[in-house]
Amino acid sequence: MQVCLASTSPARLMLLRQAGIEPVTMAPDVDEEAVIARTQAAQGRRLDADEHVLLLARLKAADVAARVTGDGFEGIVIGGDSMFEIDGEILGKPYTAQAATQRWRRMRGRTGMLHSGHSVIRVSGGSSAEAHAVAAASVGFAADVTDAEIDAYVASGEPLHVAGAFTIDSLGGAFIDRVEGDPSTVVGMSLSTVRRLTAELGVTWTDLWNRF
Repeated sequence: MQVCLASTSPARLMLLRQAGIEPVTMAPDVDEEAVIARTQAAQGRRLDADEHVLLLARLKAADVAARVTGDGFEGIVIGGDSMFEIDGEILGKPYTAQAATQRWRRMRGRTGMLHSGHSVIRVSGGSSAEAHAVAAASVGFAADVTDAEIDAYVASGEPLHVAGAFTIDSLGGAFIDRVEGDPSTVVGMSLSTVRRLTAELGVTWTDLWNRF
């Protein structure tokens, strides 16, 4: 059975590879900011973190699934999205060094929540079925991270383009004290959640192993 990752995230690709799956990858064509703005305007309210990540995960998976359906693809498409929340504020990618530095000085010694939306679509015979869910994990940051360490981390460029301005599987891991929940959620995708969703669609996880 084929697996398509509806993402160009190196972290999500690495997770699947470590779990024994070598997927094909395809970038979803979804304008994330426009989708969120349009949805919030239509509903007259701000989406909470779980709604935010689930909406985007489902749209990403659906976009890619529609493109592979009818091309002989038989398998599952996996879409995901992540957001970090602290004090009720959703923090996406900081993009600039100034924003990343401010975030880290605010986050050190504190705990926030990483929300990860997942959508798995099974494509078979030109038809499709979907299962979706949100996973969350709390992340505690070391209180003794110095300004110099923050400056060096930001200068590496790593935190600028990741949700919450941190990673756990690379340079940022040394500044994290604890994680409560599925650790892979913090990397970018909860493997246990994806396994459960594939099971809901009648797919046995071990049947997806194609990398040893």
